[in-house]
Amino acid sequence: MDDPVGDLLMLQVWLSPAFPVGGFTYSHGLEWAIEAGDVTDAASLAAWLADVLDHGAGRGDAILLVQAMRAIAADDVDRLVEIVELAAALQPSKERRLEATAQGAAFVRAITDTWSTPAFDRLTAELTSRFAGPPPWTHAVAVGVAAAAHGARETDVAPAFLQAFAANLISAGVRAIPLGQSEGLRLLRGLGPLVRRIAEAAQAASLDDVGGAAVLADVASMRHETQYTRLFRS
Repeated sequence: MDDPVGDLLMLQVWLSPAFPVGGFTYSHGLEWAIEAGDVTDAASLAAWLADVLDHGAGRGDAILLVQAMRAIAADDVDRLVEIVELAAALQPSKERRLEATAQGAAFVRAITDTWSTPAFDRLTAELTSRFAGPPPWTHAVAVGVAAAAHGARETDVAPAFLQAFAANLISAGVRAIPLGQSEGLRLLRGLGPLVRRIAEAAQAASLDDVGGAAVLADVASMRHETQYTRLFRS
């Protein structure tokens, strides 16, 4: 049964900072960029986030999320296995892989414990069998699978996921630069049109379009691994 309000309420919970995936502990390499002086204020944070969203993990994760939802809709488990493997393999550093897969695994556990459906249970059991153990869920793919298993629409899920991703990085910036909360909210509001554009583009893309060119963000995530003083895990 189509229930747009129910789907909206569900996504608000799943993508809330209160949902137990530990998103507040990750900065996606932003902490190093702040340490290095590349991000120092609201303007430079906005530019950094726009690049990550448009040319880095934001765009790639949105495509992977949409493709995971479509694999579920087509009941194509082989395709879903390919997407799970690709999403994990695309992480450019040890800490970025941790960020993606630790949140993905935590998300799957939370859905299994509190929000499961027979379709979701069947899918997770099938993938566990295929991988001979826990699959390397990334956060984006896990959200896509759970959302599809609950009948949500990709037109709602993709922009909601991207906004939550941006909000988490803004929160990291507010704490680490530091910035005021009002500045953080203005940043999030300003990214709205970009979030919508990327989400729409992801729905017109294929798995062959996944990739990224946010090189400085990738390098920052590698440099962060040896950063001496850290608040974040990535």
